[in-house]
Amino acid sequence: MTEAKPSLKRTLIGKVVSDKRAKTVTVLVERRVKHELYGKIVAKSSKYHAHDEKGEFHTGDVVEIVESRPISKTKNWVATRLIEKAAEV
Repeated sequence: MTEAKPSLKRTLIGKVVSDKRAKTVTVLVERRVKHELYGKIVAKSSKYHAHDEKGEFHTGDVVEIVESRPISKTKNWVATRLIEKAAEV
């Protein structure tokens, strides 16, 4: 009997802030952490370059990214699924 092992790869959810490059999206991931000294909740953010093979994700979309092997110098995440489509303007 084979059981499915839980994935050891990290997954993050963030907003696409750039889709200008071919097969790549820039995803902004925001997190809220407590300041070590003052105890105030502070918003911190990081940008990740994620692989988007089909070019299906666009600016404003909320997507899930999964850690992967290095694809290029700055790209070692893959955009896996669309969580929320960007609002139409």
